[in-house]
Amino acid sequence: MKKTFIALGCLLSASSVFAALGPKNYHGRIARRLGDMLPKYHVSQHALDDEISRRAWTNLVTYYDFDHSVFLKSDLDRFSAHQTTIDDEIRRGEVGFGFEVYNLYVERMKERIDFATNLLVKGGWDFTSNETYRIRRKDAPWPADRAEAEEHWRKRMKNEVLVQLIGRELDKATNAFDVAGNLIKKYRQYATVLSEPDEEQVLQNYLSSLCRAYDPHTDYMSPASKEDFDMEMNLTLCGVGAVLSMDDGALKIVEVMPGGPVDRDGRIKEGDKIVGVGQGDSAIEDVMWQPMRKTIRKIRGAKGTRVTLEIIPRADPSGATRKRVELVRDEIKLEDQAATGRVETVSCNGVSSRIGYVYLPGFYGSMDKKPGEEGFRSSAVDVARYLAQFNAKDVEGLVLDLRGDGGGSLREAVMLSALFAHDGPVVQIRDVRSVGCLPIPPGNPVAFRRPMAVLVDRASASASEIVAGHLRDTGRAIVLGDSRTHGKGTVQTVMGMGPAVYGSTKITTARFYRIDGRSTQLEGVASDIHLPSLLDSLDVGEDKLTYALPFSRIAPADYSLCWNMDRYIPALKEASAARLEKDEKYQKHLSNVRGMKEIGDREEVSLEFSERRKQMAADREYREIDELEKEEEDAEDGEESKKRRRRNERKENDVVLEEAFRILGDLIRMNGGEEIPRPRGWWL
Repeated sequence: MKKTFIALGCLLSASSVFAALGPKNYHGRIARRLGDMLPKYHVSQHALDDEISRRAWTNLVTYYDFDHSVFLKSDLDRFSAHQTTIDDEIRRGEVGFGFEVYNLYVERMKERIDFATNLLVKGGWDFTSNETYRIRRKDAPWPADRAEAEEHWRKRMKNEVLVQLIGRELDKATNAFDVAGNLIKKYRQYATVLSEPDEEQVLQNYLSSLCRAYDPHTDYMSPASKEDFDMEMNLTLCGVGAVLSMDDGALKIVEVMPGGPVDRDGRIKEGDKIVGVGQGDSAIEDVMWQPMRKTIRKIRGAKGTRVTLEIIPRADPSGATRKRVELVRDEIKLEDQAATGRVETVSCNGVSSRIGYVYLPGFYGSMDKKPGEEGFRSSAVDVARYLAQFNAKDVEGLVLDLRGDGGGSLREAVMLSALFAHDGPVVQIRDVRSVGCLPIPPGNPVAFRRPMAVLVDRASASASEIVAGHLRDTGRAIVLGDSRTHGKGTVQTVMGMGPAVYGSTKITTARFYRIDGRSTQLEGVASDIHLPSLLDSLDVGEDKLTYALPFSRIAPADYSLCWNMDRYIPALKEASAARLEKDEKYQKHLSNVRGMKEIGDREEVSLEFSERRKQMAADREYREIDELEKEEEDAEDGEESKKRRRRNERKENDVVLEEAFRILGDLIRMNGGEEIPRPRGWWL
């Protein structure tokens, strides 16, 4: 089957998009300061030496070219002179190598994009030949020369065209669609993204490669990245209240955030495009084809300041109509990332139970505000509000859902555990000097006392593992979900590096341990009852990360049990297994998990039409996998609202959560709805 595509217009060239970058005069001072801090404060106390240099070199090269498809072998030979000298260069304040790698990457990527887009314009694909495309290349050798690199990119473009053709056929799509034009647009926008880094970003990429030579969670943060980090922890930013994506060089409004300046003003709608930005009384600056990150920073700003947006309304795709809207920036609450809760009525074996459910996507918490101050946020406080509602409704148990929760504030983890247990250690911390505990203080007023299940997956990390491990080790809760959690058992501290323009460093300064003495590093927290998600079949976890610190163990802390949960687990497992064996939806889910593993292990795919169509049709039998693919497509298109809706739709058909509710219902019946006992000496 031979397919030919015609795209109107001239061939795309990325040549004019890029400009070489070099370090600023103060970058060397940042590098020297970082070189002093890492061996001094990192928990490993590893010297800044040739071993760290070799690791940093590998990190940097693979950061830019993770699948070995852009650089040439000759480029790697050229870079090799720095393999054991990065440590010395950092001590001397020399950061030029980071810019050298970036600039050559941009040059090589320009060549690849020019080749790929010109190939797409030419068309004339032959899908009858028995070719294959290698989709996993992180262990492949770098191309020997430009011809070998272009052969890989020829197959890559052929694969992308083939996937779109077959996908439309399987979807029975009938509307007109320019496959080549769509891919050309994608790579044109990618070329714009390539031009986005400035000197600050390139320096961050280089110094972070050095930091991650110590462990995967140590990082250098530029001032802009530190600002993003603070917003994530505080669940707030100052701006106009819109979710944006790049669309044909403009920023398209894909979602208006409720209560924000755009929403209150009412003149800007979803689908409108921003083509100009003005600050206060200043002239409008054209932002067409400017890097998205830079334009967003122009739109953000201090609360109460004015910004003017030049808009092309969605009703005029020609772009002939433009309007200017002046807005006053305000604080935006990122509520989709906050804790949510509800009450479920769960029926199992003819018995109904009222169960509370809390989903916590992250351990957020204000780093610079105290309770009662304006803008203070706390994940533990938000969860406590739901617990108060559950108690008022007399729920019989609680499912705490920490799936996908990558952690956050250590303080919030201790505060969250304190909602469910009396005084005692929550987690042990070992730094370079000593071992200590973070405890729940004596006389702690427990917010919820009834049976609990904690739901986890391979993406539950750090603070999630502290809470899951503590509640399991004290017998306070049963842990359900993937075979184990992510396995991040380290603590990071954010340190300033001097003047604000120097940025900050996030350094792994300690390891945390469960109260029984085991580290969660690499091993994570194992589930009492295995209810696998799609992640459980993939290479996800701390042990898959480069230069992860090893597992270790210390002496257990002095702690007591709330319940002996182990006595219930065998019966709960047996009841769950018998139930799930007859559950068609769950068995389909297990089939999806196996299918995802098969897809994840796939090294190559066919570029012959009929064989590839057969494979893609078989893959689509995995309903959940198909939903994930749609979500990824939505994300690529910037359709954040669609992505969020799909996540909500999946939650409504969440077979793992349904079984977690049933297991908790069994536990409630087994222990008779008992509450955790109150400590001796309490007067009620």
